[in-house]
Amino acid sequence: MATMTFAFAGGGTGGHIYPGLAVADELRARAKERGDDIRIIWLGNSGGMDRELVEGSGSVDAFYGIPSGKLRRNLSARNLLDVFKVAAGVLVSLRRLAKLKPALLFSKGGFVSVTPCVAARILRIPVYTHECDFTPGLATRINSRFADRILLSYEETKAYLPAAKRAACVVTGNPVRPAFYEADAERGRQFLFGGVKPGKPVLLVLGGSLGARQLNLLVQENLDWLCARFEVVHQTGRADEAMTQVRREGYHPYAFFHKEMCDVIAASDVVLSRAGANALWECAALAKPMVLVPLCGSGTRGDQVDNARFFVERNAALMLLGDEADGAHLKESLARMEDTGFRAACARSCGELTAGMRPAQEIARIIYDGVKE
Repeated sequence: MATMTFAFAGGGTGGHIYPGLAVADELRARAKERGDDIRIIWLGNSGGMDRELVEGSGSVDAFYGIPSGKLRRNLSARNLLDVFKVAAGVLVSLRRLAKLKPALLFSKGGFVSVTPCVAARILRIPVYTHECDFTPGLATRINSRFADRILLSYEETKAYLPAAKRAACVVTGNPVRPAFYEADAERGRQFLFGGVKPGKPVLLVLGGSLGARQLNLLVQENLDWLCARFEVVHQTGRADEAMTQVRREGYHPYAFFHKEMCDVIAASDVVLSRAGANALWECAALAKPMVLVPLCGSGTRGDQVDNARFFVERNAALMLLGDEADGAHLKESLARMEDTGFRAACARSCGELTAGMRPAQEIARIIYDGVKE
């Protein structure tokens, strides 16, 4: 049987890469079950972190960098230069896709995914696109015009898309890497505490790969209070890596978690985090109660606020929004999480959001069946 090629597109941030890699892993597993030979290639940003993350994953067979202009909603002189980058991205994508002849293009979003979707439509290659967030980003709004299937994490997201495209929508949930379903709290404790079970609840602080300055400052300013009540495990992010030099009892800073992330989350009792889609659904897969500090204000389209509100309304999390993201409100929220009954109720509600769901597996099935039809 001839080898089938699947193309993936997306990047710019880990949030547009890791879910795609989860789908790639499940797609490969599905092909193996069927006895089919497949090849997975990735079209990503020619600069930035895309190549490092994708090639380092071992999930795809080849990575191809393409030029990409950033999609901006505001007027900027840089938009003119980006017009040429977008045009170059379409041309490079056309050449790559015409040569590789993939059976289907799966877009995980981000500005870099737009030009491959345009090129695939020109070449009449089926396009499937996935949106992680509650409200669709600009890239998804554009990609949906070219998509045969639009895969969503939330039923409510359909209302934000054109009525003519809603029949193409399928609610799948947000893809989470297979390793999260095999996470082990004991392995996490071994990594963090040498296998010793801490006497206090474990508070895990997550701000993404680069970190979140607002979260890091909140931790810094309230560290005495936090360490008196929790074992604080803090992913500072690479931008605030200097914080990893802080030494004090009950505080465990790390610049970044790699393959240990799933076990570290499993070992935690409460997660203090931004409200990016990946972090939310990874924590949900492990039924972890959360205190969320969504990115808001100028420079953001408010997607994290919408994501966080979804979890809050389902009693799976607490939220510190805008001016409430201060020490007093942080202490109030975490004091509630000290109550084991409240914490357990939040954990149950969080777990119910993903009960029986394996979104990456379902997306792989939809992609595979789409090619086999």
